Amino acid sequence: MLAPAGRAALDLMEAHLEALWDATDAALPPEPLGLAAKEGDELVHWALDRLRSVPREPKDAFCREVSGLLAEFRSRRSPWNAAALRLLDDTYTFVATGPRQHEDWAHDVHAVLHRTVADPRGWVRLDWDRLNPARRTMPAYPFDPPGPALLPARLYPLEAEAAVAALAIMAEEWQAEQAPVRSRPNRDALVADARLLLDRYGPGARYWTNATAAASDPAPDFLASGLQGTASHCFHTHEYIAGLDIFEDLGVVAVNGEEVGVFWSFGAY
Repeated sequence: MLAPAGRAALDLMEAHLEALWDATDAALPPEPLGLAAKEGDELVHWALDRLRSVPREPKDAFCREVSGLLAEFRSRRSPWNAAALRLLDDTYTFVATGPRQHEDWAHDVHAVLHRTVADPRGWVRLDWDRLNPARRTMPAYPFDPPGPALLPARLYPLEAEAAVAALAIMAEEWQAEQAPVRSRPNRDALVADARLLLDRYGPGARYWTNATAAASDPAPDFLASGLQGTASHCFHTHEYIAGLDIFEDLGVVAVNGEEVGVFWSFGAY
């Protein structure tokens, strides 16, 4: 675990890169006061050097460079970040961890789905809809989750290895998937990344899924089924917003005494 000062420098650098990437107007956000003073951190120093060498114009090229720099910065920051980005950054997924703040973990999962809590370790969150205007009226978009009292009834317990397999197939597309994970030459590497992600929660973690196959078996063969063969209780919205219709989802929830992890894949067109 990083010392508070070291983590603060990394958090500040990551937030600055994210703000630059998000900027849509002509005025890019300035370098935060005090960031240069934190260059003693090797990773921050590397990121600042790279950033200062990138031309600000044309704006679209600058944003592409910042996007790549942000992804590399996050990957270098922790092996967990790197695994999340390798496995799930190219598909429509939601990956986030929040703190345990309630005896009933369903309240903590609900908070993660509504983005009201931050990752306790400052690690990466994958969220395609972080800036989606739909969240102004639907804060949990693309989720439309049941309340905490009803949420556990929509989930089924999973054994640890089944949870790993469920995460691994989230690297697939819901439609027209030409290379299911089970047949890919890097299958073992994808499964290893999924296992690394869940190792974060420790050997005593418990897992749940909305996949209906787990209703009768806590160890369904997700690799054999793939996303296209996996049915589930829907946690996604049925609203048709900005030309996007979400038609399917698969989720895994990880729970230990300190954290809850939420991993979700969406099919949309």
